[in-house]
Amino acid sequence: MIRWDVVVTYLPALLQGALVTLEVSLLTMVIATIAGTFLALIRISSNRFFRGAAMTYMWIMRGTPLLLVLFFVYYAFPSWGIRMPAFAAAILAMSMNSAAYKGEIIRAGISAIPRGQLESAIAIGMSYGQAMRRIILPQAVRVIIPPYINNSILLIKNSALVSSITVTDLMLNSQQIYSATYRPVEILGTAGVLYLIMTSILMLFQNWAEKKLSYYSR
Repeated sequence: MIRWDVVVTYLPALLQGALVTLEVSLLTMVIATIAGTFLALIRISSNRFFRGAAMTYMWIMRGTPLLLVLFFVYYAFPSWGIRMPAFAAAILAMSMNSAAYKGEIIRAGISAIPRGQLESAIAIGMSYGQAMRRIILPQAVRVIIPPYINNSILLIKNSALVSSITVTDLMLNSQQIYSATYRPVEILGTAGVLYLIMTSILMLFQNWAEKKLSYYSR
């Protein structure tokens, strides 16, 4: 039988862990989006060296497990004199990994816009940066939104891996509680519901954003 009193007793601790999960996920999304945008712009630049460097970085990050990146940042960086708390290491590692995926998503969105629009904007006197900011990126957003949100949903779920480097997120709190109470069904079930709530909010935002963008594109 499910003991609801166990759920009620430990819900505050699980909610505290969920708050940490949200903090890690949101900070990672912001940093990875900024870094991913720069990576995307470098990927489509005419400079072969920088373009190659960006491609290599994205290839490495997309081809290695996030858990390995987390361990590398938390356990290997100190051998180079770079020490940081577990929370900061988690943000850095997840941002490094996620930026590669978001960069590729943004690059694909930009590439979907006919290059003639960029050339026309430059021909009427806009700089490259102005043309990207005012003409290309606003149109690319419609293409970017669906895969971007899907990647962000995966990011929230993958954030459970930060528990492996002692970040007290929802996953680690759940493990500690069910190890002490021997009630894995109640604790893990509640954690699953909390993860589902967080990812469902993003799904609802995706649906709303797609409808809005579709309306304004008519």
